[in-house]
Amino acid sequence: MTEASVKKLPKGIEEGAIIELTDENNRFIGKGYYGKQNKGRGWILTRNQQETLDKTFFAKKIKTAFERRAALFSDPETTAFRVFNGEGDGIGGLTIDYYDGYYVISWYSEGVYTFKKTVVEALMKTADVKGLYEKKRFAVKGTYMEDDDFVAGERAAFPLMVKENGINYPIYLNEGAMVGVFLDQRHVRKTIRDKYAKGNTVLNTFSYTGAFSVAAALGGASKTTSVDLANRSKSKTIEMFSVNGIDYEAQDIIVEDVFNYFKYAVRKQLKFDMVILDPPSFARSKKHTFSARKDYPELLEQAIQITEKNGIIVASSNCSTFNMKKFKDFIKKAFSHTGDGYRILEEFTLPEDFRTIKEFKEGDYLKVVFIQKL
Repeated sequence: MTEASVKKLPKGIEEGAIIELTDENNRFIGKGYYGKQNKGRGWILTRNQQETLDKTFFAKKIKTAFERRAALFSDPETTAFRVFNGEGDGIGGLTIDYYDGYYVISWYSEGVYTFKKTVVEALMKTADVKGLYEKKRFAVKGTYMEDDDFVAGERAAFPLMVKENGINYPIYLNEGAMVGVFLDQRHVRKTIRDKYAKGNTVLNTFSYTGAFSVAAALGGASKTTSVDLANRSKSKTIEMFSVNGIDYEAQDIIVEDVFNYFKYAVRKQLKFDMVILDPPSFARSKKHTFSARKDYPELLEQAIQITEKNGIIVASSNCSTFNMKKFKDFIKKAFSHTGDGYRILEEFTLPEDFRTIKEFKEGDYLKVVFIQKL
């Protein structure tokens, strides 16, 4: 629900209140809950006026979502994926991720959090839950609220080891907002490993825990270089290599502002066969403020300069404020500035477990393009 559509709400309405929306002629539009969040003022959950938003409603939505992921549950090579994706599975503001028997619920507003007991009961009835954790993402502008995230079942021993297309990932379900790997990049990591890494030097920028680097190394990259500003990225990346049987000392793991590293690489005339660009939508360091919407073309220009001729750039963005068409305009702009030719080899959006609906375009946020520099 946008702010415009809910201007006539009663004063003092509480988070989680069930409301009916009608048009100017008092015709029923939908029924949902009120919940302030950075994307609006709540979610429509049903277009059926007779449907009751009770335990049965939530249980049915969760059960259907699980049935849609049956193929992933039966894949022994992949034990981490999304089982419920908000509005795509019928309950906006709520996601549930699966990590080898453990589940993590993320709540994106106080409104949806009021349904916690109902959602947890429905999940426990639907699935064999070893342990349950939660992330409360409804502080200022949808940021994570620091807490002990354990909810029910048994606590996991960390690192919890999960697999994705046969790659091992060490996961920490109780260390803040992020657990160690972004599940929406599953197909991209597999593609890097299976099609593009062999024999190549790979630079992974904004590398976080080094998941792309490990995929590249397992695909036969001659060497990987991982660059991230966060101090913890080094130990996390070392761990990521180690649990996959890769000698981390044969790789470069650098704690550095990516923008400074680009300058250094240009100065030293370093070139890579593959450069992976997956910046956060917004980032701030001592010297730089990066906004994907404004600064991505410039970032791409710098990547082009240190990519070998016929090399590959994996350009990725999770910013929901522009679409794939706009993203391709950014790519065109960057290459026109550097004067290099390029061709798009393939592109990815969200994987099938990150189900979306056409009515909520912002939910389809991921854009990844494999570009060859000519």
